Amino acid sequence: MKSIEVVVVGGGVVGFSTAVCIAEALPSCSVTLVAEKFSPDTTSDGAAGLLFAAKFPDIPLERQRRWFRDSFDHLLAIAQSQHSPEAGVMLSSGWQIFKEVPAEKKPFWSELVIGFRFMSDRELNQFPDHKFGHAFTTIKCECPTYLPWLEKRFRKAGGQVQQRKVSSLEELSSSYDIIVNCSGLGSKTLVDDSQVYPVRGQVLKLEAPWLQHFIRAGDGMTYIYPGIHGVTVGGTRQEGDWRLQVDEGDTKSILERCSRLVPSLSRAKVLSQWVGLRPSRRNPRVERELVQLQGHRVPVVHNYGHGGWGVTLAWGTALDALGLVRQCLHETHLHAKL
Repeated sequence: MKSIEVVVVGGGVVGFSTAVCIAEALPSCSVTLVAEKFSPDTTSDGAAGLLFAAKFPDIPLERQRRWFRDSFDHLLAIAQSQHSPEAGVMLSSGWQIFKEVPAEKKPFWSELVIGFRFMSDRELNQFPDHKFGHAFTTIKCECPTYLPWLEKRFRKAGGQVQQRKVSSLEELSSSYDIIVNCSGLGSKTLVDDSQVYPVRGQVLKLEAPWLQHFIRAGDGMTYIYPGIHGVTVGGTRQEGDWRLQVDEGDTKSILERCSRLVPSLSRAKVLSQWVGLRPSRRNPRVERELVQLQGHRVPVVHNYGHGGWGVTLAWGTALDALGLVRQCLHETHLHAKL
């Protein structure tokens, strides 16, 4: 009896989350993950990895809430298990601060994190330029640790991993029954999606073990995220900018902005600097289609375009992608092969 061959394209947090979901839930499928780059060389590896979200304009809020909740619950279970240090997943408490009171005081995810409340005046006193804020506990997921842990989990579920560049879906269609596209920014060329664009992000890692709480400016431009090995500070949000080299002007700006919020950071040692391109899109694309490839129709499931919210939404959209793979199996009668 021949198993169904599924290929997942993409080795970042969305690709590996999706591959794990499929391999663990559908043992009748043989799942292969193919990517050009793996940790520590993926965009996910530089992500600060703190869970909260922005709203996408055209996706039902209930679906976005489900993506967030599924990811949060999945990572919370890891944070509370013995796997926490090995997976690089931990709880993190802190503040999101605003110079003006936002139109929407309570974000849609406020009930899904832990202990969400508005900041007290006493807490806000430490940020004199800010008038309003949220205090809550969320999860920090450190991808340089989490991705190898996911890969191990994927292999344990029988998954196989190949390192190579995929230039077209055609080159996969003769070997695989279902293609799952988690290629992020690569989808611009792989599936010719002109809606995908890079948003350049630059971050620094500092040695500041005295810092315990995250701080994020409401506009998302300035943030300080303590982690297991150092404090990630940022950032930049440069749309359509493909530069991957460190920009000294950005470094200076990041250090100045973060030190204004936390003066002691001016004494911190810079451990490393990193630049990545967020795979952005007006809305993430989580859907399926039948694509004509080499004379036959192949089911393709897409899961990409998360922008700066890849870590936050990866497990939730992976579960959606799993549901779409199940539909493909059902509707194209691929299970007749089993």
